[in-house]
Amino acid sequence: MPKVSWQQRKVIVLGLALMSLAGPLTAAKVTLDPSNWGHAAGEGCVNCHTKSSAGLAQEWRESAHAKAGVNCMDCHQAQAAEPDAIKHEGEIIATIVSPKDCARCHETEFKEQQGSVHAEAYSLIKERIPAMAANLTGPAVQAAGCDQCHGSRVKVKGDGTLDPETWPNSGIGRINPDGSKGSCSSCHGRHLFSKAQAREPEACARCHSGPDSPDAEIFAASKHGMLFSSQRQRMNLDAPQWVAGKDYTAAPTCATCHMGAAGKLPSTHDVGMRNAWALNSPVSQRQYLVLLEDGGKLEIPAGAPVPKRGEEITKLDGSPAKVKSVVTPERRREAMSLVCLECHSKPFTQGFMRQFDNLVELFDTKFAVPAKGIMADLYAGGYLTPLPFDEPIEFTYWELWHDEGARARHGASMASPNHAWWEGMYLVSRNFYGKFLPEARQAAGAAAQAILDRHLTPDAGHEWLSHPGQTNPILGFGGAYGPEEGQSGPQDQDREAVTPAVENPAANPTPAPAPAPAPSAPSSQPPGEPPGTGPVAAPPAETGLGTEAERDG
Repeated sequence: MPKVSWQQRKVIVLGLALMSLAGPLTAAKVTLDPSNWGHAAGEGCVNCHTKSSAGLAQEWRESAHAKAGVNCMDCHQAQAAEPDAIKHEGEIIATIVSPKDCARCHETEFKEQQGSVHAEAYSLIKERIPAMAANLTGPAVQAAGCDQCHGSRVKVKGDGTLDPETWPNSGIGRINPDGSKGSCSSCHGRHLFSKAQAREPEACARCHSGPDSPDAEIFAASKHGMLFSSQRQRMNLDAPQWVAGKDYTAAPTCATCHMGAAGKLPSTHDVGMRNAWALNSPVSQRQYLVLLEDGGKLEIPAGAPVPKRGEEITKLDGSPAKVKSVVTPERRREAMSLVCLECHSKPFTQGFMRQFDNLVELFDTKFAVPAKGIMADLYAGGYLTPLPFDEPIEFTYWELWHDEGARARHGASMASPNHAWWEGMYLVSRNFYGKFLPEARQAAGAAAQAILDRHLTPDAGHEWLSHPGQTNPILGFGGAYGPEEGQSGPQDQDREAVTPAVENPAANPTPAPAPAPAPSAPSSQPPGEPPGTGPVAAPPAETGLGTEAERDG
């Protein structure tokens, strides 16, 4: 078999990315002939909404849709049998314009988006909602918080109107009444639906920010973010195709790396196609991408059995599907690297990817795997209740991987050193050693040490804990900040050897008499006031502090 080159492999990756087809959806939609846009009733919609929703109408007037003759009814028209169909001013419309509606014209984008990780955003958290949005806080936060990013399962009332408990939101994984997933307006915004807007980092920042997904902050602090901020005028965000290396070269944005065209790499609405790692999980694993015959996709950890073409597999919703093809983590990495290569050399790109991989592997082996194992033992031994978030260590562990660990891993992925270290791995290590392990000891009592040894000993990164006599100037003592030359101190001895002489009566049979107290200086304490409240006298010269000039010298 002939050797497959780097350039040939990228074609394979791209071909697989475009193989996905949308799954079966539940409701028949009005068809639209792209050659005959401009529904007759659309002009009436604009005239009316210019009076009642002037901003909405103006956004549409400035849109590419308006310039192409696409009006309100072209997008909102519906069949009477659709679950969210309502009669409005003599027309049958649907309030929600779903991805399936957009697919009347944007078929390729629809197919890619329906098979993406974005489309599964609601499904990924639906089992967590009872603990997070119901128990820990309260149900009201689901609609105002979780659903705005992840989406909801939109419920329709008997008259075709939408249940306010589940709508409005433009969640990227919203389950629409017609069975489609997501919302195009999540990135493009109603009713302008701008390409340029979706290419801005701010389009992603609404959801990809904060403790658990701090990508906006990380990008802004990175070299790429700095370049984008200073060179935005060179980004050509309105370009029809927006190909990196051709239409712009100043900097990448989120869309560039995860969705954008670069060189011969085509754009895609499958935002997770190029991700080799799972970075928002308790333990990161490289991911196979399984493409299914029904258009769906699944991610399989690299350590799990990889299904073969034609094999039947169970999807996240429990339904069966057949495997069409499998994309390896290496090929996903190659697709991402093709973007980098438009501005960086191959050695530079490969070196950066190696540094990124090294940090993820460090997080896994030193912290994530041991912490997960310790938690499993605590639950199995009955030291913790099965109920989430009723014990301090559960908050610590959750934030260890969900917040701090995510910042570290994402920081490395986007070349933001502050987030890789100070906002990431430093906090991971601080809370692992300073909170998680002490809380594990408290929870397990006498059994704790055996549990900790079982999970910490295999990794040499924890060996430093067995040398309590070590010193370092990092905390302001020891080394350069320790005793003067020729003098000893506790930091120069093993802790076991530090024993005050007074604790050994045999070594001090007759205590020496205490020296007479030195004459005290006249008190400047005002009469009747407690000690410490009056003016402070300057230290005498013999204290050794020296003059200001001497100290500075």
